Amino acid sequence: MMHRLRKTRAQAWFVPLVYATAALTYGVTSARLAHVLLPGFVSTISSNAAIGIYSSIASGMIALTGIVFSLTFVMVQFSATAYSPRLVLWIARDPVVSHAIGVFTATFLYALVALAWVDRSGSGRVSLLDICAATTLLLASVIMFISLIHRVSMLQVTRMLVFTGDQGRKIIENLYPPLETPASPTSDEIFQASGCQTLVHHGRPQIVQAVNVPALVQIASTAGCTIELTAAVGDSVLDLTPILRVHGGAGPLPEPPLRRAIELGDDRTFEQDPKYALRLLVDIAIKALSPAINDPTTAVQALDQIEDLLLRLGRRRLEIGAFCDANGKLRVLIAFPSWEDFLRVAFDEIRFYGASSVQVMRRMKALMSEMVSVLPEERHDALRQWQRRLQSTIERSFGDAQDKLDASAEDRQGLGISRQGKKNSQN
Repeated sequence: MMHRLRKTRAQAWFVPLVYATAALTYGVTSARLAHVLLPGFVSTISSNAAIGIYSSIASGMIALTGIVFSLTFVMVQFSATAYSPRLVLWIARDPVVSHAIGVFTATFLYALVALAWVDRSGSGRVSLLDICAATTLLLASVIMFISLIHRVSMLQVTRMLVFTGDQGRKIIENLYPPLETPASPTSDEIFQASGCQTLVHHGRPQIVQAVNVPALVQIASTAGCTIELTAAVGDSVLDLTPILRVHGGAGPLPEPPLRRAIELGDDRTFEQDPKYALRLLVDIAIKALSPAINDPTTAVQALDQIEDLLLRLGRRRLEIGAFCDANGKLRVLIAFPSWEDFLRVAFDEIRFYGASSVQVMRRMKALMSEMVSVLPEERHDALRQWQRRLQSTIERSFGDAQDKLDASAEDRQGLGISRQGKKNSQN
């Protein structure tokens, strides 16, 4: 898990470089080996035809590469104005994009190298290996082009919402145990222990992307101490910002292993950060609710994904911040968001920016009512508080009695089939 995003960013230039280097190396070595070891392994294609084929491939591929990726980047930039630009960045980092650039570049370079070996020394021969390799690369380019078009189609807002929701569902499944699982043990004794050591960040502002919990548990267990992370996953750390504190132990711990266990980067990630998926969905919803776009239907679609994530979170044990070693001794404490934190991220901004939208209010009413009816009792207090806040927003935002009544109805489609409308307006 650690360094995964760093590798993802590096592949944006490294993968095409590998393809280009491999194409040049194979083009030079295979031509020489075929000329020396397989002199009779030649194609029936004439040298003039081969020159035409290689020239067409080289000129066509470089033009295709420029056109395709210009259009791709224009679409990415255009789509960034419709919803969160942070989400578009994940699509731009898709491995298919890097591999497509690599295959297109390799095909272009190989065609040039193969062109130089046609009719070498006036032999009039064309290597069959070169023809086969060029054909294979050309077919691979077509496949990558189709895959790239498929990836670009993901920039449609519906697919982006599903993509973001899928990332959130994945991290919820991996991070949180079922609600029946006992809460992690905690202890206040560590804050009274002596020998407190503080690790601070040095350098430009960065984001805590992930924490290698097993590594920190091993370090703390070996040293007989407890490590408390003061910066949660998703927090930004500035110069001299405390990252963690070490309580107890015989003496200060070496800093390099501690720093290696905390992944820092320029952007938030989905790794160990389920709030990030909610954050992006909310970004899409409030961007759609802005006066420049005025698209409440997209906000309703975002609420569909938000409701699904909250339902999954509500059935999970969220108190997971305490980690023990094999002997059951508390070794690492990490701050994770509570149920109230998730609700605040999911509802507050959409409630504020969508206060004047009947469609959004109706969808939020249905969302909260559904969650109260489905989730366990321990989740109800916070949900009922948000129900009261939502009704207060409706009362404040709509002066007309009929508009107020319409906005108070429960409707999973926003403006579709209302449920218990008049009854909810009395709550």
